[in-house]
Amino acid sequence: MLFRRETLAGIAAGEIELAFRRWPRARVKAGTRLRTAIGVLEVVSVEVVDPKRIAARDARRAGFASREALVAALDELGSGDVHRIRLRRAGEDPRIALRARAALSADERAELGRRLDRMADARAVLALIAAKPGVRAAELAACLGRELRPFKAGVRRLKELGLTESLEVGYRLSPRGRALLGARASCAK
Repeated sequence: MLFRRETLAGIAAGEIELAFRRWPRARVKAGTRLRTAIGVLEVVSVEVVDPKRIAARDARRAGFASREALVAALDELGSGDVHRIRLRRAGEDPRIALRARAALSADERAELGRRLDRMADARAVLALIAAKPGVRAAELAACLGRELRPFKAGVRRLKELGLTESLEVGYRLSPRGRALLGARASCAK
């Protein structure tokens, strides 16, 4: 589920606790956790609702000025059932703390090394991001002769390990990623 920045700001401020989506079938279920720019959101409940029965109060709880504005936005989304999703902020994104941890034990370095070995070009991607922070993903992918989508998927896996961070444009190594590369570079000498 994607959210506009204004919606995320409303969720963070406690002003928004509902989302409405038009889907052929539910794409999330209760208990799903979503990482967003404001931290982790938890889906509390999902139910199919009749758009004619959406209350003005629920529209406001979803960040809309009126029921009519919400229904008009849903109508622009095409066909499918209308799903009412109740959300709650469930805490900080755990990757933030992970990527800040630059002190790596020998066991952590070894485990990260094993995981990188299972990922195509992972070390080359890390070295490229280190050399070219803030460069568009398309340009980085071209440097490695890779297609954009698989390249970005690989960077997301590195982000899950706490090794990279996304910028407005491009990426950079996290302190954890710099520590790992630094340790590998010093071992290679």
